[in-house]
Amino acid sequence: MKSLIAALLLSASLAAPAAAADFPAERIMAMASGDWNKDGTPDLALVATPGDDSGDDNGLYIYVAKPEENRLTLALALPRTVWGNLTMFGQEPELAALANGSFTLTTKNDSIGRDRWRQTLTIAHRNFDFIVAGYTYSSYDTLDTDAVSDCDLNVLTGKGKALGQPITGKAQFVLLKDWNDEIARSICGLDN
Repeated sequence: MKSLIAALLLSASLAAPAAAADFPAERIMAMASGDWNKDGTPDLALVATPGDDSGDDNGLYIYVAKPEENRLTLALALPRTVWGNLTMFGQEPELAALANGSFTLTTKNDSIGRDRWRQTLTIAHRNFDFIVAGYTYSSYDTLDTDAVSDCDLNVLTGKGKALGQPITGKAQFVLLKDWNDEIARSICGLDN
């Protein structure tokens, strides 16, 4: 599997436009491989740092395999959209492939301050693009045990649970590139 990922990364770096994803391997924070578009060939998603000292958010880059060309191509680049860092334990972004061909992107603050939180987007490939299919959020205050919140929402149906109670909102088909956390937070009843 490691050799497959290395080959995918090499072919991705050769095939991608320089401005979109020309970065050295040490900038990669997280990656996951799966068959996003269900064509039988492994694809790749990765989170990479912006590569400067700006302090800006990291980027999400999604590649799909072109087996007939024996390479990966950049399908979606979302620079400076993923919160997190590698210098502080508990703030690293995470990617995970799911068995159904979707993948999750998790951001979190598990270590700094009294407000701890974790947010996960479930990302799926539909109609030749990437969408947000699910949103999961939980938080707690380390000093106030009553200050907790959680929500698990199926964005496609608008149904889910918040604090153990059923919630219903508008069913939505939201492209990942158009995603805004407020879409789900408003249905979940989460305050900023």
